[in-house]
Amino acid sequence: MPENLRLEGLQSLTLVDEAFIVDEPIADVICRLRPEIIMKGKEHELRQNPEFDALKQYGGRLVFSSGETLFSSLDLISKEFDKGDRRTISLPTDFLTRHAIEKSRLVSLLKSFTKLKICVVGDMIIDEYITCEPLGMSQEEPTIVVMPIDSKRFVGGAGVVAAHAAGLGASVKFISVTGNDASRKYGLESLTSAKVEAHLLVDEGRPTTLKQRYRSKGKSLLRVSHLHQGAISVTLQTKLIMAMNQALKGADLLVFSDFNYGCLPQPVVDQLIVMAKSHGVMIAADSQSSSQVGDISRFRFMDLITPTEHEARISTRNREDGLVVLAEQLMQQSAARNILLKLGEEGLLIHAGKGEEDAWLTDKIAALNSVAKDVAGAGDSLLITSAMTLACGGTIWEAACLGSLAAAVQVGRVGNTPLGTEELLRELTQ
Repeated sequence: MPENLRLEGLQSLTLVDEAFIVDEPIADVICRLRPEIIMKGKEHELRQNPEFDALKQYGGRLVFSSGETLFSSLDLISKEFDKGDRRTISLPTDFLTRHAIEKSRLVSLLKSFTKLKICVVGDMIIDEYITCEPLGMSQEEPTIVVMPIDSKRFVGGAGVVAAHAAGLGASVKFISVTGNDASRKYGLESLTSAKVEAHLLVDEGRPTTLKQRYRSKGKSLLRVSHLHQGAISVTLQTKLIMAMNQALKGADLLVFSDFNYGCLPQPVVDQLIVMAKSHGVMIAADSQSSSQVGDISRFRFMDLITPTEHEARISTRNREDGLVVLAEQLMQQSAARNILLKLGEEGLLIHAGKGEEDAWLTDKIAALNSVAKDVAGAGDSLLITSAMTLACGGTIWEAACLGSLAAAVQVGRVGNTPLGTEELLRELTQ
């Protein structure tokens, strides 16, 4: 291969800061640049290497390696975490027409998010994505053997709900309970970097919830969760309520982001609802249930709840009726004003409080991203964006549209990267 083509190839790698062709004795280059490590191919290991004496003068190392045969570059891995392809997202034009919603109105609502003061309370979670290279089947037992290549961490759970709100321009306070460990430190640093004012109470008897996803070729192989599901102590409940009492002063919106890991026992939820109502604060809630645990209807008198169909059926114990009947039953049971029923790849069902005669009460938005990379953060982005829209005076239809758009942007990339106003604005103005 001609040396100019090799040079061009090396310069194109994102991990390379500088590449050049050596046209002088290598010992002179080493003495001038003083590199910590020089790497040569394995074929040079048993030969004479003039670099060795120059490196020995100052403690540099000579390493022999011809690279791994299993993968070519970490660039291939990092691409999975890049921002999604905007061409896969489309706006719900029929829905906008039915409800007489102009794009300019949605843009105006987005820009008004900067006026909001938001309080988020719920379970703090750290998500870790471990990219692996599959090596094959074990010869001892029928198990897939993998080799970890790279790892990336993100703030998840209620923490990313708070980070989304801050990324969309609001002033945000976040209250949660964590363990006293490295995951707590990472979460606090990340939230501070995201401009979230975080108050993380410490429970020495539990770890900070850590969810690890082992992935290969863009697919999840295994999930491992480090968590404790017991309710926090009465002492911590009292501290959380006191912290929330301060946080709710002057707030426009309270968001419950519940994962049923013990941060929000029912007595705490009930008292916080009363406090928020007394302050005139709008309230939204999401209670995620991956199994039979959880009940979104325990969050009563919400302005907005955003359950999945599965979560709605768990709460109502209704396995038979259609979606509209299911949504109405949940609305009656929880006394919620508005419900956004998440239907996964089928989109979103909107069930609104009783309005004027001939007004729409139920409608549906199809999923706006045709090529989802990671659906894990869709619900969080939908919850906070739709709730913020309502808090700014938007209708439930406008809230559902912006929430769906936020979810479409979020699922177009891997990992819980906080949303930014400019991302949604690009979709509305292109």
